[in-house]
Amino acid sequence: MSNLLKSILLSLWLGAALFFSFAVAPNVFAVLRSFDLPNANEIAGTIVTRTLSVINIGGFIVGVIALLLTIASKRSVKGFTFALQLLSLAALAGTTAVGQWIVAARMRALRVDMGVIDSVAANDPRRVTFTQLHGYSVALLSTAMIATIVALAVSRRRPRA
Repeated sequence: MSNLLKSILLSLWLGAALFFSFAVAPNVFAVLRSFDLPNANEIAGTIVTRTLSVINIGGFIVGVIALLLTIASKRSVKGFTFALQLLSLAALAGTTAVGQWIVAARMRALRVDMGVIDSVAANDPRRVTFTQLHGYSVALLSTAMIATIVALAVSRRRPRA
């Protein structure tokens, strides 16, 4: 039963993260930019930041719950499979935590410091740092999604008879 609950939670989070990454974020920017608003990126960024917070915090919570469920059902899983599950679930929880409470927090602080990001030059050190942090954020979320796929695949694996 705990394996089923873990699979459901991981699948739901993965679906939300994929939908956010491939549908929500790019379309929010595309739609707002199509209106030629002077602050389209600022508005889109605010929407995406709030939505990403839900994804990151949800990933952290799901990762911790799945870790606890895996540890609680240790008798049914052993050796390499158990270790790989723990590692992938720790990666999910860790990357979403770092993404939310370190990278996104720093990005929010930079956005406040810059004001309307659309009016800040691309070579401004704050904007350069913001762009680097955005890359880290994407990498962390991608890693969390891959770790979730690994955790799901490993949890569905049946031991050989």
